[in-house]
Amino acid sequence: MVVVCLASAKGSPGVTTSGLALALTWPGPVVLAECDPSGGSVAAGYLQHLELDGGRGLMQLVVAELRGQAREQFWSQLVDLDPPARRRLLLPGIANPNQAVSLDPNWYRLASFFASLRHDMGLDVIVDCGRLVAPHAPWPLVHQADLTLIVVRPVLASLLPARALVKALLGDTIRGGPVGLLVVGDGDYDDRIVSWHMEVPVMARLPDDERSARALSHGGTVKTRQPLLRSAAAAGATVTGRQEVKRADV
Repeated sequence: MVVVCLASAKGSPGVTTSGLALALTWPGPVVLAECDPSGGSVAAGYLQHLELDGGRGLMQLVVAELRGQAREQFWSQLVDLDPPARRRLLLPGIANPNQAVSLDPNWYRLASFFASLRHDMGLDVIVDCGRLVAPHAPWPLVHQADLTLIVVRPVLASLLPARALVKALLGDTIRGGPVGLLVVGDGDYDDRIVSWHMEVPVMARLPDDERSARALSHGGTVKTRQPLLRSAAAAGATVTGRQEVKRADV
């Protein structure tokens, strides 16, 4: 079981859309945790057809953790992305970015709790961290993750700020697992050049698939045979496979 953080440095390379595509095609039970300090967007976007009252999600889990009740309250804070199987689950993010300051002292607790899901409940966790250069960014989640994927587009405007972030991650003495890249769409550089420029491997690639991306962002039907979902399924298998090999080597 793995905890994978998705993050970006600048702009909108598609962190949330990528995380949602991965969650919907993940090879095992998974929770997509919206930990972007700018706020969650899946409930109002992809899940807009559901009546969500904002009474469950990340902030409620934090309150439960402070009371020592996170394990008991956890399942009631989740939304099933693909009902009724409850294998692809969402922990909705904060509704108001002003709440982010309240999360700062609690990221460490959440990081430990997510790690426990991996060990105790057999759940993988995909964490949408948003922009790691933003105020109140969830760095403690990165510090305890098995893998951090920086989401980039293969164009200079995306790669330059991401390169600075990658260097900061590689120089972080309390960083958790390895750092890699998730490349979205086509651009000016192939994966070999991107990997050389960034000094970390390209671990996954997702195509530009406007129809599927629109449905994931704004609501609608997504089909697993569409390019984005097919590539996400392959990426999930690659990521989980790498982590299994890594554990076998330890």
